[in-house]
Amino acid sequence: MATLKPPESQLLKTLTSILTSEKTHFLETLNPYIPQITQPLLSSLLSSPSLAKKPETLVSFFNWAQTSIPEAFQSNSPLPLLSVVRSLLSHHKFSDAKSLLVSYIRTSDASLSLCNSLLHPNLHLSLPPSKALFDIALSAYLQAGKPHVALQIFQKMIRLKLKPNLLTCNTLLIGLVRYPSSFSISSAREVFEDMVKLGVSINVKTFNVLVNGYCLEGKLEDALGMLERMVSEYKVNPDNVTYNTILKAMSKKGRLNDVKELLLDMKKNGLVPNRVTYNNLVYGYCKLGSLKEAFQIVELMKQTNILPDLWTYNILMNGLCNAGSISEALELVDKMKEFKLLPDVVTYNTLIDGCFELGFSLEGRKLMEQMENDGVKPNQVTHNISLKWLCKEEKMEEVSRKVKELVEVHGFSPDRVTYHTLINGYLKVGNLSGALEMMREMGQKGIKMNTITLNTILDALCKERKLEEACNLLDSARKRGYIVNEVSYGTLITGHFREEKVEKALEMWDEMKKVKIIPTVSTFNSLIGGLCHHGKTELAIEKFDELAESGLLPDDTTFNSIILGYCKEGRVEKAFEFYNESVRHSFKPDNYTCNILLNGLCKEGMTEKALNFFNTLIEEREVDTVTYNTMISAFCKDRKLKEAYDLLSEMKEKGLEPDRFTYNSIITSLMEDGKVSGADELLEKISEKFGSMKQYLEAVTEKNQATSELKEELNTEAIAYSDVINELCNRGRLKGAL
Repeated sequence: MATLKPPESQLLKTLTSILTSEKTHFLETLNPYIPQITQPLLSSLLSSPSLAKKPETLVSFFNWAQTSIPEAFQSNSPLPLLSVVRSLLSHHKFSDAKSLLVSYIRTSDASLSLCNSLLHPNLHLSLPPSKALFDIALSAYLQAGKPHVALQIFQKMIRLKLKPNLLTCNTLLIGLVRYPSSFSISSAREVFEDMVKLGVSINVKTFNVLVNGYCLEGKLEDALGMLERMVSEYKVNPDNVTYNTILKAMSKKGRLNDVKELLLDMKKNGLVPNRVTYNNLVYGYCKLGSLKEAFQIVELMKQTNILPDLWTYNILMNGLCNAGSISEALELVDKMKEFKLLPDVVTYNTLIDGCFELGFSLEGRKLMEQMENDGVKPNQVTHNISLKWLCKEEKMEEVSRKVKELVEVHGFSPDRVTYHTLINGYLKVGNLSGALEMMREMGQKGIKMNTITLNTILDALCKERKLEEACNLLDSARKRGYIVNEVSYGTLITGHFREEKVEKALEMWDEMKKVKIIPTVSTFNSLIGGLCHHGKTELAIEKFDELAESGLLPDDTTFNSIILGYCKEGRVEKAFEFYNESVRHSFKPDNYTCNILLNGLCKEGMTEKALNFFNTLIEEREVDTVTYNTMISAFCKDRKLKEAYDLLSEMKEKGLEPDRFTYNSIITSLMEDGKVSGADELLEKISEKFGSMKQYLEAVTEKNQATSELKEELNTEAIAYSDVINELCNRGRLKGAL
């Protein structure tokens, strides 16, 4: 702590006296002193022993200081916060301490500085954290959605031989399992092993979290292994949650025999499967589309004297409707009645939506009449279903009449879903003004757009190249308290890149961060992809580093965008450097990635390197037609027709079908070499396969125009191919081809 000068020392006493007095409006008394409160003085106040005895006052003062004298806080320093938190912990105000930390982590750019202060207190002139501070900080990072940071704190505690409590450990396990990362489950397993080593008392919830994690990753054998270990090694008995988690995962995998065995094992352990257990299994099978297995589960329910309920039948009907078996779904209504179960509004809504989905509009309307005849009152969902299908059929005039009738006759009040349906309907028929009118009507009725509706309109405005209107809508929505998220900004960022307004896209990115909206991997991909497309790959790399530092994990799109960016700029070696580094960090390239690199080598005339890379690819993976086309095109441009024909034969042997682009490269090369008869012969062969030459050329041109990344290059090939056809026709060949 900095030494205060005599005037500041006197001021410290004065302010401490005010803060520790019994006055109710003490904060207002501080206002005249605002200009005199410096960083050292604020630090002294927050760490004052007198003030530490009054934690509520300390928190009030801390919050007041953040808004009234933000300049008195040292930039990115968590030390003032830690002073307050330590005081709260000493008075067992754990909930208040955690709330302060969570708020700081979620809103402050210095959340990593807080972690560093806890991990390396000596470097940050901070007191060594206590076990209580570690526990509460770990829990706060988890609540703030940063389990990767919480894991670092946990590992620090392990190194210091501090034993975290069971609640902290279980919460960490839950956070890791729920976090979308390829390392989540392995990290959770390591935490579990550390818990065992430290002697943390493990309970059934600990195992349930790990079992759920394995099931989420589809590792059923590991889940079953954990079930066995918890009984044999740790003497912890599984509960219904343990079994239900594995049973649900098994049903989704279609492993009915294993389900039956596990149900028997469950009974052996004194646990009785209940209706919820079976319904979860029915739901899992229906979601998987395994209706036969779902019905077998229902039969199993009956055999164990557990009768299916209305929820069971509604699940089955939904599964049948999704599978297109509407007649079987309707037959279930009669079977329900055998068990004295009457269809409810959910039943009818499921069947009505299924009829419309499968094109049986007449049957759907008959069901709506039957529903009312049976005394089942249509609800908001029912009305929204009928409007949805009118919108999908693009009958917007009928939609307007229907809404009016529903409002006037049935007392229907359009809700968010209704307006979202109507907005989508208007956008589908290209009526942006109608969609915007619905948006204005929502506002007049005090119905807030949900984020999905807002983003839908923003996307439509961007596609209509009305970026200024889109920006104004986003700004207005944010000011009026609408929930604006990373998708909203990502949509506008993509829109600006589409219009080649790179600087404006970057401004939108900065604005998003300024208003504390945390980007997702998808948002980063919009930015990185746009920068790479516009020749700013180095700047994209900076954003890639920012993505990694934020704790997110880049996905295939991220890696591919940067690799493509380098290749477009002709920097193929940099593309390979990035590719190799990415592979070392668990990136698994697909054919698209490899084709980008192969095309990059070919475009730069590095045919030998391209061939070496190509040979490596065909040894290591199942390549596709694009891979062969790229290499064949490179050989043709180098006048190596024999090699091109060899690859053509090879791809046929591998069951890969040559397409128009395959032959285009070879025919163009044959013509340029003056081998007109060879070109003539090949054109005759492919005309039988692809139709007339006119159709062929139109197809090539159309496909070229649809491929934006290689548009210029492919259009050049189409022009060259057109010249080939003209030349052959001028020579009297290909009679009737056009």
